[in-house]
Amino acid sequence: MAIELLTPFTKVELEQEPKDTNRRQVGILGGNFNPVHQAHLVIADQVRQQLGLDEVLLLPEYLPPHVDKKETIDEKHRVKMLSLAISDNPDLHLDRTELDRKGVSYTYDTMKALTTANPDVDYYFIIGADMVDYLPKWHRIDELLQLVQFVGVQRPKYKVGTSYPIIWVDVPLMDISSSMIRRAIKEGKKPHYLLPQPVLDYIEKEGLYR
Repeated sequence: MAIELLTPFTKVELEQEPKDTNRRQVGILGGNFNPVHQAHLVIADQVRQQLGLDEVLLLPEYLPPHVDKKETIDEKHRVKMLSLAISDNPDLHLDRTELDRKGVSYTYDTMKALTTANPDVDYYFIIGADMVDYLPKWHRIDELLQLVQFVGVQRPKYKVGTSYPIIWVDVPLMDISSSMIRRAIKEGKKPHYLLPQPVLDYIEKEGLYR
């Protein structure tokens, strides 16, 4: 029995204008990806399909402003796991902008660099409902809103609602987190099906999160 993952929008809080076919439409899903898991991939793929984007870039942070540095493993492992996770999807790509820049990964700095380097691209920055409440605290949020269109996706246990201009996209709810996976591995459990098998194989091979 086939399962249809594509679902209609929960709501759209912006009037959508016809897209300029001369401009590329690119989604961005940022995160620590420590490790990348199935919810990350479903969100990226579903947003791309539902909004008709040309591609989605997965953007690993170098030093997240809100995450304890001690909990973030070396970037080489996070990059490798991301590469393994998206190797079979030609519409998802890795972007190293924040890793190459180093320092604290502020979204404004990243999007300023990307929009300056790619003036013919419209960017859609994807965030989970759990991050929406924090938008007023984001670094230079008012200027950031001039650079990107935010796209919000539902997350279990979080209510959605904000005065910021956000396109809400409905995706299958998956209550999976990287911390859940790290905890399971530390306890000697195997989180099968919560992340791609090649990623789990790499974690076991490298002895990560133990």
